[in-house]
Amino acid sequence: MTDRHRSRLSARALPSASAALAALTALMALMALMALMALTGCEDGSGEAAPGGGPSVIAPGRPGEAAETLSAEEARKAGEERADKPNAADFSYVTRMIEHHRQALVMTDLAEEHADSGKVRRLADRISSAQRPEIAAMRAWLKRNGGDGEGGDGHGEHGDHGDHGDHGGGHDSGHDGAPMPGMATEEQLDELRAARGEEFDRLFLKLMIAHHQGAVAMAKDVTADGEDTQVQEMAGDVAVQQTAEIGRMRAML
Repeated sequence: MTDRHRSRLSARALPSASAALAALTALMALMALMALMALTGCEDGSGEAAPGGGPSVIAPGRPGEAAETLSAEEARKAGEERADKPNAADFSYVTRMIEHHRQALVMTDLAEEHADSGKVRRLADRISSAQRPEIAAMRAWLKRNGGDGEGGDGHGEHGDHGDHGDHGGGHDSGHDGAPMPGMATEEQLDELRAARGEEFDRLFLKLMIAHHQGAVAMAKDVTADGEDTQVQEMAGDVAVQQTAEIGRMRAML
């Protein structure tokens, strides 16, 4: 075979070799892609399926507890059960906050009689106007959830007014004996009752700031520990409103 013939033969074989190499390369790429897809599928499917099959929901546990994998239906039922069952923190907050609010109304009623500053009188009126409906809402919540609808010391409607003896006054702990933050002592209330003019204004603001700070602390506690949605909303309203009022009262001192 002459050199000329060999050159022609090589020229004809080269396209065939190139085509084979291209096909082999494409096949290898396809196999690599399939392997990658299989690996990704294994990683995505952690091997922990929801009970009963179907889409799963990861339900985070409480602090210190592991998360739980639930089916969508189980997650829905768990949410409904949790929403329908207030816990001890919810009942404690509502019952004690009713009493806490009652003492605030004792103080605001005194401000109507003895405050010297128009700003203090208007502040006391705003506090009273906000907290009376909140007491009614908390009583309604107690009745719906099996409580007596009174809360606090159980004196009923008369506990909302400062002119009914000591109802709502002078208690530094709730009905269960646990201390309630911010509550004025009976001695402090007696001092407020005896004060007049600027002295009353100063003492009222001092006691009410501490009272509001206690209510905000109680609201934060039930936000962390409670379960009931309405209680969470009521506590959130207390925290926001009373935090703003604390700022206004500090500016008035």
